[in-house]
Amino acid sequence: MKKIRVNQRFRESESVSSTSHTKQEIMSKKTAIVTGGNSGLGFATAKKLCDNGITTYIIGRSKEKTEDACKEIGENAIPVIFDLNNLSGIPAMIESIVKNGPIDILVNNAGINMKKEIPDVTDEDFLSIIHTNLLSVFAVSREVVKNMKANGSGSIINISSMASQYGIPKVIAYSASKGAIESMTRAMATELAPAGIRVNCIAPGFIKTKMSAAALDNDPERKNKVLGRTPMGFLGEPSDIADAVYYFALSESKYTTGTVLPVDGGNSIGF
Repeated sequence: MKKIRVNQRFRESESVSSTSHTKQEIMSKKTAIVTGGNSGLGFATAKKLCDNGITTYIIGRSKEKTEDACKEIGENAIPVIFDLNNLSGIPAMIESIVKNGPIDILVNNAGINMKKEIPDVTDEDFLSIIHTNLLSVFAVSREVVKNMKANGSGSIINISSMASQYGIPKVIAYSASKGAIESMTRAMATELAPAGIRVNCIAPGFIKTKMSAAALDNDPERKNKVLGRTPMGFLGEPSDIADAVYYFALSESKYTTGTVLPVDGGNSIGF
């Protein structure tokens, strides 16, 4: 009986290893685009995809930061230096990528924030947030969708924020842009499903990046409030978001579209 168990375990282990190896081979034939992939959540996401053999184009505005990020990630990372505020240039930029092969995965991660009280937010302030966080997301998605429809498949993952679901003060434009991203996710998912394209959204909670950690450390009251309503009691890591993105990129999520997934340690349901 002992020998049978050992052999059985060996066969099960061999089967899991074989399955994992096959999955790696499948993913190595895929291509992704990650906007804002040279730092923070975008960097962690791009690294996760590249580490699993996915050729990943990292779109960033800063040449130095984007190229350095790609060097750190490794050979599967390809830098694309482009300012997403240049809406008219997006079609040509995406075309330059798809001429090398079809796009299987799009991660719309790039975004900016601004902390001001409502009376101090100018029209230009508000528009700059909407321009980057919403208009560029649509423009990139529209061009990538053309390629995905021609190939009959694809997965688009939008990055939202818990700011879309809470009433957080002093981030009025950011909250509006992320609420629109979630609405757009649902509309895109419905329209694109017949073409074999899935569209999902991830709403990160409070994630420990250099910027957020510094902000919370400088505001102990806010930090205590954040952790106090987070049932798991600690901040998330950028890798937590990357893992969620990877799930939506895999065939394991083939029957999932139009969802908004909070990755927040339970913060959105905390009391």
